[in-house]
Amino acid sequence: MGMDRAKIAARIGEHLAFLQEMGIREIRVPKGKAARQGPGKIEGLEEIRIDLGDCTRCPLHQGRKQIVFGEGNSSADLVFVGEGPGRDEDLQGRPFVGRAGQLLDRILQAMGLRREEVYIANMVKCRPPGNRVPQKTEIDTCVPFLMRQLQAIRPRIVCTMGSVASQTLLEIQTPISRIRGKFHERHGLLILPTFHPAYLLRNPEKKREVWIDMKVILAKLGLEPPSRKSGIGSQ
Repeated sequence: MGMDRAKIAARIGEHLAFLQEMGIREIRVPKGKAARQGPGKIEGLEEIRIDLGDCTRCPLHQGRKQIVFGEGNSSADLVFVGEGPGRDEDLQGRPFVGRAGQLLDRILQAMGLRREEVYIANMVKCRPPGNRVPQKTEIDTCVPFLMRQLQAIRPRIVCTMGSVASQTLLEIQTPISRIRGKFHERHGLLILPTFHPAYLLRNPEKKREVWIDMKVILAKLGLEPPSRKSGIGSQ
């Protein structure tokens, strides 16, 4: 038991140090909340969403219709992180509901998982104009909220989809083609980068590589696809 407590204390220290690195100097926990949340769980997703509020911290808020916070299982073992909301996401206030989201749903189905079992979020929570790549200042403003979400969920694996999410969380500039399909540890998170579903829509021949990545994730989680014939498909 002593060893377990030491590990927990070390994990909490790592989390607090990382939050400090991200510029978070104060953690607001309602009275009596910490005990219910359990060891190492600093705050819940509801508290983070309340703190985010009707965010106007960066210029992206000027063109958005809705904030896309993220959705799914608040204690998921697997979290998917993309780049930013698109048109359909902005209209519905939900992540990955457009064509790329439909492909992600098929990927999850092939893995034997449901949307409700994982958590899905993005680097930025407001749609960039014309679906352009988020700028560094916009990412820097929004990433602390994403990191707080990840610290609250405490997933076993974070699957970053695309160059922006992968390079940002890993703090590297290495091309996605060189880092995908391999586990990387950063700030207490086990991260596996893969191609973005939107990229797969333009390059369907890359679906096979993403399916290989998903099988690596399943193996790490101790799971298997529903059948040996499972795959993402050609659509």
